[in-house]
Amino acid sequence: MSEESLTTSHQTGAETTMEVTQITLSEHLFLLPSPLGVYFQGFVLVIGVVGTAANALILYALVASKQHKKQMLIFNQNALNLFSSFFLIISYAVRLCSIRLTGLLGHWLCMFLYSDVFTWCGILGSTINLASITVERYLKVVHAVWSKKKLRNWMIYSAAAFAWISSAVYNFAIVPMTAIVMDGTCYTYFISQNEMARVIYAVWYLMFFYAIILLIIIFGYWRILVAIRRQARVMAGHSAAGSSTGQTQSSRIKTSVIKTMILVSAFFAISQLPYQIFALLVNVSPNFVLLDFAWYLSLFIAFLDICTNPFIYAIKFDPVKEVLLRLIPCRKVGQANETVNIT
Repeated sequence: MSEESLTTSHQTGAETTMEVTQITLSEHLFLLPSPLGVYFQGFVLVIGVVGTAANALILYALVASKQHKKQMLIFNQNALNLFSSFFLIISYAVRLCSIRLTGLLGHWLCMFLYSDVFTWCGILGSTINLASITVERYLKVVHAVWSKKKLRNWMIYSAAAFAWISSAVYNFAIVPMTAIVMDGTCYTYFISQNEMARVIYAVWYLMFFYAIILLIIIFGYWRILVAIRRQARVMAGHSAAGSSTGQTQSSRIKTSVIKTMILVSAFFAISQLPYQIFALLVNVSPNFVLLDFAWYLSLFIAFLDICTNPFIYAIKFDPVKEVLLRLIPCRKVGQANETVNIT
């Protein structure tokens, strides 16, 4: 048997009998039983369903609270998560059908469904958008005077559009060139056997879609927290003069936004780390063999990010929280009873 080795950054098998992360035509490959792939696909399908429902509910709450224009990038973040969740349902529902990929139809299914290209468009778009939110918050808090004069709505809308366009350009440029079908199984994001090309791609992917984003987030929110503490000391010195209700509410919403986005950013950093590490190791080290279990777990945690973000908004972002609380039937009944008792 040939010692040829093909290395990929994302892979999905059309058949559950042979799903691997590193395609190695030698004896150095460890494969787990096929039921693991079925369980993984089922769990991811659940993430897609929950994520679609939760993100749609958060988008409704943002519109109902009239925050969708004031917090355009946060609205865009949830729209990207909704997009990813919806296509998780589509791609993994098809994958569970165990279709054997052959001919032209098999190649197109590999490129557009088994590759998760639409899902990754949303995930990478939300990653870029997360950096844009950090920059926006940084400018509005740390450079408040400058942002009021210079920061325009068209800049915010351009940043939102850039997240969608840049992610789509990357994914739809690389997938047609890197998707291959072997023995009825789809392998996507295939990187050339050229070791230097694999290393350059892996390092670039890690830096652009994780390390640089993380540095922007850490620096941005560190400077924001320093500025807020400074402002709090100044406001405490003028507390005797009092403040208007409008200023207090505006300050509360700004603080709520910052706390929410810090949590969202922290979960992004944690959930994407295992996947980023494994993707780097698989491409950089030719002798590295990754068990299916570890690869599935890293992907599952990465996908979990788009499902859990809505719950963070529901708990921490006050305008959204208030709208969602009004949707609870028992709460409405309780409030009605209190009104009757008072009258």
